[in-house]
Amino acid sequence: MTVTLITGANKGLGHETARQLAGAGHSVWIGARDAGRGQAAADELGARFVQIDVTDDASVAAAAATIERAGGGLDVLVNNAGIIGSRTPVPDVTAADVRDVYETNVFGVVRVLQAFAPLLLRSASPVVVNVSSGLGSFAVTSDPERTESTIISLAYPSSKSAVTMLTSQYAKAYPQMRVNAVDPGHTATDLNGHSGPQTIEQGAEIIVRAASFGADGPTGAFLDAEGTVPW
Repeated sequence: MTVTLITGANKGLGHETARQLAGAGHSVWIGARDAGRGQAAADELGARFVQIDVTDDASVAAAAATIERAGGGLDVLVNNAGIIGSRTPVPDVTAADVRDVYETNVFGVVRVLQAFAPLLLRSASPVVVNVSSGLGSFAVTSDPERTESTIISLAYPSSKSAVTMLTSQYAKAYPQMRVNAVDPGHTATDLNGHSGPQTIEQGAEIIVRAASFGADGPTGAFLDAEGTVPW
């Protein structure tokens, strides 16, 4: 059975991804900072809960130890935990504002992948999915036909650009893994005040698809529901 960890999975896209993957036969670990909400989500889906704060080295190390002790290894890691940060106008954004977002969205990916790489490398077909965004693409945010081009923000879009480049570099560093970034699209979640036109089920589709890649699947790619996302 494929064992999968999803960070930030007690609600939103992470929760829906967990639901779909559990339905497809994955043994899912729900990763969340809040123990009460995380355990409730795991109970609802018939999954297992592991407490993890991706901004904290000790918390991530403890989560990795918990999953290793449980046996069964780890085959798929979905780095979904993310925050949007303050909605401060760009001219007023400080380095501290940006750092807060990067701590979760960027450094969290590095922290989690470093901690879980030893487990993943024991898998016959390890997969990593980094949840990025079209807001991290020069091409998408410059296209007047795309909603993303109307959004002027600093911390969140640049953090997702960083996630995409981390993906490219990790894919080269770990050729035995399938490491990809995905753009779920403008999906109605708490992150955007449920303003997105896509349903949570639609947004999760590309995450689930990338989490299901086999050893012959793509790696180092940036994908959405339609195919390759232009950078």
